[in-house]
Amino acid sequence: MMGATALQAQTAATGVSASGTALPPTAAAAMGASGMRVFPLSEVKRGLQGVAYTVFEGVDPEPMQVEILGVLHDSLGPGQDMILARLRGTKPEFTGVVAGMSGSPVYINGRLLGAISYRIGQFSKEPIAGITPIEQMLEVRDGEIRPAPASTKQTISAGALSAPMTTSSGIEMQAMETPLVFSGFSTEAVQLFGDRFRALGMTPVAGLGSADPKALQPEPLVPGSAVSAVLVRGDLSVAGTCTVTYVDPTHLLACGHPITQYGPIDMPMTKAAVVATLPSPLNAFKIVNTTETVGAFTEDRASAIMGRFGVKARMIPVTVEVTQPAVAAGTASRAKTFHFEVLDNRQLTPSAMLVSVYQSLQSTNAAAAEMSYRIAGDIAVKGLPDVHMAGLMTQTELNPAAITAALFVGDRFGRVYGNALEQPVVTGMNLKLEGIAERRTAVIESARLGAIEARPGETVEVEATLDPYQAEAHVVHLKFTVPAGTAPGTVRILVSDAASLDRLAHGQGPAHQLGLADTVAQINRLHENDKVFVTLLSKTAQAILDGETMPQLPLSMANVLTPLKDAQRLQLSGESLVEAASISTDYAVSGSQILNLLIR
Repeated sequence: MMGATALQAQTAATGVSASGTALPPTAAAAMGASGMRVFPLSEVKRGLQGVAYTVFEGVDPEPMQVEILGVLHDSLGPGQDMILARLRGTKPEFTGVVAGMSGSPVYINGRLLGAISYRIGQFSKEPIAGITPIEQMLEVRDGEIRPAPASTKQTISAGALSAPMTTSSGIEMQAMETPLVFSGFSTEAVQLFGDRFRALGMTPVAGLGSADPKALQPEPLVPGSAVSAVLVRGDLSVAGTCTVTYVDPTHLLACGHPITQYGPIDMPMTKAAVVATLPSPLNAFKIVNTTETVGAFTEDRASAIMGRFGVKARMIPVTVEVTQPAVAAGTASRAKTFHFEVLDNRQLTPSAMLVSVYQSLQSTNAAAAEMSYRIAGDIAVKGLPDVHMAGLMTQTELNPAAITAALFVGDRFGRVYGNALEQPVVTGMNLKLEGIAERRTAVIESARLGAIEARPGETVEVEATLDPYQAEAHVVHLKFTVPAGTAPGTVRILVSDAASLDRLAHGQGPAHQLGLADTVAQINRLHENDKVFVTLLSKTAQAILDGETMPQLPLSMANVLTPLKDAQRLQLSGESLVEAASISTDYAVSGSQILNLLIR
């Protein structure tokens, strides 16, 4: 099998694709850096006729006629021009401007003008599109990344790409959407979490397309080919597709607009075959199958995304083992394991991880609304202890158990991955989730002490009454020893769930942003939500410094630390927590009770 670079060189030299299909002279002329000629923006004028190439079906680009209508100077911000054009031809006039078409190269007299990249109007009667000039795109290849003014960033930021924008000429437009194909995902999963991707200018599509990284696609990537950026691959797959504008032996440029405008990125780059192009005045898009990986996308900028051939993108490996309860009496529970990889990108990874974990839970016949999931897992972070995750996730009044479980994992992952001070290197995530075929929640209804007074060193019994969901209340018994040195007087005893204890132990939230190591340590100190806890609230000062609890602080030390409070690094309280006892239950526990114990 000939390598991708060799195939491109062959195509450039012969003007014939690897499949034997003759390519148009304009496309063949732009295969390599030496053969590519630029049509400068300074020569663009109304009435020029050109030709653009995109894949409507299969892998070979097809031509469509382009009529230049004019240039919109500074339409996307200072120094960011756009060329306005009308597309002609049977197919573009039938399909309109299609999601996935962005990046389609436009040639005038054999010279590359730019990439079709912006949609003009939503329900226009004819396909009017914006073209990103090739000079602006080549700046990405050449490393000439000009910092955009604040007004430009606001205009074309990732979060605004999916919303209509108004140019300085008063024309409403938006970047052409990138169809994001979710393979192995249910429509429900895409509907629940799709808005996270729509906010980045992507069009989530469930099931209309597939991913097979082992499938070989001998045809080389040429201007007009479909190319995909992979977010998730493995047993689940998520990939966004646009069109190649420019190719040389080591690089390609595509899209003509950003996907996220994150800047430096690291996303697998694959070839793609278009199964069909679905016409729609509201949401036309290409149905795509992604195939073999040929490199990685390394830049996501205002004018283009850039890929490099032969480069391997770093991915985060994930294993999710789901044990579902038996679906019928007399049958055994079954375990199903999912293996997939998620891209390493600060903007996209948390959402991609969240929807993938949720889909793993929904991919068995035993999945149902009235369920609970027992979670055990860890997140591996280079150079730091693993982040541990454990608890019992159940249905709530707002969400079924699968969403609750996915949000729990997403919260833990996001707190580490989204650290504001350091960028972690996450080397993997492993999850085990055991399904329970009922809603396992309980409220601490009441609590009482076995004695109303005690001396230091004596043992005291606590009874807590739990009120489970749709079940009879029952009592759990705990014992604790009064710590030596406890001062005489009344001591408050907190009988509580994990959330109440964590709020007291760690404050309502860090007074300032924590570093990565402190964040990992704080997460690992969180308590499991399927236990009842007994905590003494002693009458001594407690400090929470950089997320770490310092109980029973001497008054002199508290005075020394007071200046840190002004720097928002310190939280002080008048009571110290002394964790005395806990007991596991088979419920997700909520609620708390305060009791008083007289110390003699």
